[in-house]
Amino acid sequence: MTQTPQITDSHCHLDFPDFEGQLDEVIARAARAGVTRMVTICTKLKNEPAVRAIAEAHDPVFYAAGTHPMSAASEPLTSTDELIAMARHPKFVGIGETGLDYHYTADSAEVQKTSLRIHIDAARQTGLPLIIHARDADDDMARILADEFKQGSYACVMHCFSSSPALARAALDLGFYLSMSGITAFPKSTELREIFANCPVDRVLVETDAPYLAPPPHRGKRNEPAYTAHTAQKAAETFGLDYADFAAQTQANFDRLFAKAAAYQVPA
Repeated sequence: MTQTPQITDSHCHLDFPDFEGQLDEVIARAARAGVTRMVTICTKLKNEPAVRAIAEAHDPVFYAAGTHPMSAASEPLTSTDELIAMARHPKFVGIGETGLDYHYTADSAEVQKTSLRIHIDAARQTGLPLIIHARDADDDMARILADEFKQGSYACVMHCFSSSPALARAALDLGFYLSMSGITAFPKSTELREIFANCPVDRVLVETDAPYLAPPPHRGKRNEPAYTAHTAQKAAETFGLDYADFAAQTQANFDRLFAKAAAYQVPA
C-alpha cells in the first residue's frame, strides 16, 4: 500500500466560525489527505487566546498571530514587545499575518505601514518568519520589505501570493518564500502559475487560507486544510514534478522556514 505524501497547510484560520464544533473532523480529514501539520493564523490579537487554545488542543496545529492590515485602523496598534511575549509559546511559530492591503482599505495605508514595520521588527528579534498579506500595494510592499531588510535580516513568506512578477522577484531576491493557495489551481490563473514556474522550487510553500479560496473541485465551497492536497497536486504539475517529490520539497521548505515548528516535540 502506497503511503499518501505528507504536506503542510502553512496558512489557515481554524478559529473562524466556519469551523466551530467541527475541528476534530476537519483535522482528521486533513490527516487522511496527507496534511499532517497546519498553521492557524490569528488576525486580531484580541483573539490570540482562542487561537492559541486550538493549537494547544490539537497536536498537528501550530499558530501565528498578528494584526491583519485590513484591521490595522480598527484594532489597537501592537508593539514589538507584545509580539515577542506571545512568541514564547512553544507552538507560536510565525509573526503575522501583517502586510498592506489597499484594495478595500487604502485609506488606512499609513497605519498599515506602521503596523507592518512593528511586525517586521518582532520577526527580526524572534527569528520567526514574517507572514505577509499583500494586495494592490506592490510598490510600497517591495520598498518597505527591502528597506527593513537593510536594517537587519529577517525571514518571510508572502502568503497566498497572487501579486505581480515584480513583487515576486523582489521577495525572492531577499531570500523570502512564496506560498501557493487555491488560486493557483483555478483554470484562469495561468499568469500566476507562470510566476511560480519561474520561482525556485525550494522557496515555495502550499496553503489553503481556509475557509477561503477553495481549489477545484471544491471551488465556491468552504475551504479546509485537507484541500491543500488539491493545490499541491496542481502545483506539482506547474513545476513538472511527481506529486510525491513536490510534496517532499514543500515539507523541506516549510521545515527550513518554520524551524520552530519542525523542531517541536509533542509532550510525552
